[in-house]
Amino acid sequence: MKNIFKTGGLLVCLALAATGCNKDFEQLTVNENKPNSVPASLLFNGVLNNAFEGPNGQNEIWDQYYLYNYDYYGNNRYDFGSGTDYYPALKNVELMAAKAQTEAVPAPQAYGALANFFRAYLYTRMSLEMGDIPQTGALQGLEGLTPKYDSQKAIFVQSFKWLESANTDLGALVAAGAPNVAGDIYFGGSLKQWQKAVNTLRVRLLLELGKKNGEADLGLAGQFAAVVGNPGKYPLMTSAADNMQYVYLAATNNFYPNNNLVFGQDGSRKNMSATYVGLLTRLHDPRVFATCEPARYYVDAQKQAPTDFASFVGADAGLDLGEMYNNAGLQKYSFLNRKRYFSTLTGEPSIQIGYPELCFNLAEGINRGWAPGDAEAYYKAGIQASMQLYGLPAEGVYQASFYRPGSTDVAIPANYDTYDVPVSFGAYYAQPAVQYAPGAPGLTQILQQKYLALFRHSGLEAYFTYRRTGVPTFTTGPGTGNSGRIALRFQYPASERTANTANYQAALQSQFGGNDDINGVMYGLK
Repeated sequence: MKNIFKTGGLLVCLALAATGCNKDFEQLTVNENKPNSVPASLLFNGVLNNAFEGPNGQNEIWDQYYLYNYDYYGNNRYDFGSGTDYYPALKNVELMAAKAQTEAVPAPQAYGALANFFRAYLYTRMSLEMGDIPQTGALQGLEGLTPKYDSQKAIFVQSFKWLESANTDLGALVAAGAPNVAGDIYFGGSLKQWQKAVNTLRVRLLLELGKKNGEADLGLAGQFAAVVGNPGKYPLMTSAADNMQYVYLAATNNFYPNNNLVFGQDGSRKNMSATYVGLLTRLHDPRVFATCEPARYYVDAQKQAPTDFASFVGADAGLDLGEMYNNAGLQKYSFLNRKRYFSTLTGEPSIQIGYPELCFNLAEGINRGWAPGDAEAYYKAGIQASMQLYGLPAEGVYQASFYRPGSTDVAIPANYDTYDVPVSFGAYYAQPAVQYAPGAPGLTQILQQKYLALFRHSGLEAYFTYRRTGVPTFTTGPGTGNSGRIALRFQYPASERTANTANYQAALQSQFGGNDDINGVMYGLK
């Protein structure tokens, strides 16, 4: 993994040994034209941007939401390479926490609490991708160039401690009326909302280790019950207004990855996946009208209504890419809804940790018997919150807009057909396939709805949930590679083989029989 090195006066002193290295050297070499002291707020802002996960990348392919149909741009294979390196961001987390101690306003405990949140957030994210990783020995600079790997269990245990501490500190600051922090692009500096994000992340991480609930020293169900049962101490997100989300701003050239400037080259290079679209259409889910377009072949050639659920078709992720490319050219697949995602520069906010996901996580934990409560109420709230994000009314009419291909609008999607679609949450929920059923059937329903709600949001969270539960069913074949398997982990960065060889090999031997195997089963999945 990428080692972060400390810099300072040592090398300079050695270089100047012939002429001496006096105590005034650093003062004499300060560049007055550049900032020499970075405030905690600026470091915080950088961490927020570095930790951000947006749509339209390979993660959505591996989540099986939509797929490449032309190999010039990419493929749908699960031939995982190296996992994500968040050590540079974590270095700034440590600098932020240290810097805050020298700043009077706002209270340094705020940035310290937020540092604990991001330690937990980023270390567990890397661990979920790769397995064991360096944590206690990481970020030690010249004193720790070859850090040992911490076990995934130890990483999560420490992360739960960090989140407990973050919640306690933020709760005390909120009670004391501490001022908002600066540099916050998510919550405008609100410590109360950050406290909700801390506990919402904790619920997510407890479920990520759900297979280990039998290990008494982890106490997963006990932690879950403590958080859910004491909202005064552990406040959680209560609506979409609490979403930790990244907002795109056209005024600063911070554009949504899909936008009207790239429509000509990006509007049809991917098509929707059958894993996602097929689940929507089986459930007669009106979200399909917001996120997808009907396949033009069925509308124009087969004369099906554009609002008929049968007109929405996704491709099997395992299909050979050549065959998928041919079918996409014949307009036999649905594309991403180009009115919603390509007609502006700002699209929609990208949720990192959100209220709809929390609802399904709470429903799952209660369904599994981790805490008393009404799983169905959380399940329904999650569905409704997800639908509201798309502007779907509980009862009424939704105006669906679908792009109409034409020779005059290749660069910018300008032509749309608009249809009024009746929507009734009551009728939707009354379907046997949707209405919550206790026990195992209900758990499957919760996980299916969570998958639908995570569309275009939260990075690999949909993949992590599938990997842990098998819901929904991900398809494989020639197009997904890896001998028809969904890979279970990412490899370690190649630099570890040469820069940290002994610890790298020891980690592989203890986990995966000595091989950096993308199909190896990490601790949390056993």
